[in-house]
Amino acid sequence: MTPRGLLTGYLAVHLGYLAYLSIFVFQGQAFSDTTIYRDWAAAGFPQDAQPSPWVYPIAGLAPIWISGLAGPGPFLILWVLLTSVLNGVALGVLSRWGKKREGVLAAWWWLVFIAIMGLLGFARVDGVTAPIVLMGLSLGVASPLAASAILAIATWMKVWPAAALLPLFAVVRDRWKVIAGSALVTAAVAGVAAALGVFPHLLDFLTTQGSRGMQLEATFTTPWLWMSVLGIGDARMYMNNEINSMQVDGPGSAVASALMQPLFVLVALAIAGTIFWALHEGKKRGHEDRSELLLAGALAMVSAFIVFNKVGSPQFMLWLGPVVALGLAQDRAAWRVPARLLLGIAVATYFIYPLFYDALSHNNPLMALVLTVRNVLVVVLFVWSAIRLTRLGRKGVPAAAEG
Repeated sequence: MTPRGLLTGYLAVHLGYLAYLSIFVFQGQAFSDTTIYRDWAAAGFPQDAQPSPWVYPIAGLAPIWISGLAGPGPFLILWVLLTSVLNGVALGVLSRWGKKREGVLAAWWWLVFIAIMGLLGFARVDGVTAPIVLMGLSLGVASPLAASAILAIATWMKVWPAAALLPLFAVVRDRWKVIAGSALVTAAVAGVAAALGVFPHLLDFLTTQGSRGMQLEATFTTPWLWMSVLGIGDARMYMNNEINSMQVDGPGSAVASALMQPLFVLVALAIAGTIFWALHEGKKRGHEDRSELLLAGALAMVSAFIVFNKVGSPQFMLWLGPVVALGLAQDRAAWRVPARLLLGIAVATYFIYPLFYDALSHNNPLMALVLTVRNVLVVVLFVWSAIRLTRLGRKGVPAAAEG
């Protein structure tokens, strides 16, 4: 529980994965999605590649470009080093550089989570954005301008951090700072895109994502997953090569796919409304905990982004880690349940990928069960966050009123 102990743990996890993934480098390979990233960087991010690099927001190509500066050979090494540095800074922020005991405990939880999710965290853009989101949310209520700017940078790398921006806007006093921080970053990104001659592709990630069907691991795909496993109604799994995505088709899947986005919008509005209500109630009752509302709202919004989404990939579970880690640092007793749930989700995800994804994609019933359990746990986490938000709104009710 000392700074030296935490540093030792950090080095053990990150040097361990660096050593393992170096094996691929010595064989002239990369690993998982970094193989695609390496090809994009080497080819200069071609617009007509399949899958297209423009499936990501433009800032998401920055770490890929950085990792490719020395050529394709050491690409994976540089990618892991970049991710490791960001994780190290996030651990320092989380633990207040070893000075806060609760933060050190939360940092150890984060390290265990990283270790379990490891190969996903070290081979996807999500592993780069997760520590950035942790840094942004850690500033939160105290520095909304800086927090929103950091979260906006992460959003322009991968869309999911936007789910943390709305709760930030809802809970801070100076909401104009959240707008200003996001607007400044967006203007800077647009300016860089224009300077590079790729401004017409600035929003390509929105239209590219629209071509997706019901992805194999998405929560709402679970019924069609079992239809495919059991051979019901001509349901089938297939690879969408255009975006490198395993999808499931079956009776009603096209309708479900079309409904996912409007359903998420409705849920997001409901969560935002609950955050505003809880803040209003807290003001009335003299219990205005904006920091806790931010974390509970962020967990509700991020988990909703996973649950009510036709897209579902194993690395999405990384999104949940920053919020839970910060929650543990702030109130370990209150956040013990989601911390345990998320470790269970991480273990199930590890069995899904990298261990047995091939079996899952070939209708293996045991792996379909593991995926189903994982999806149920994510739903439970979402429900917990929604209940937490509601309780925060009722917190501080005078004893007479309770009676």
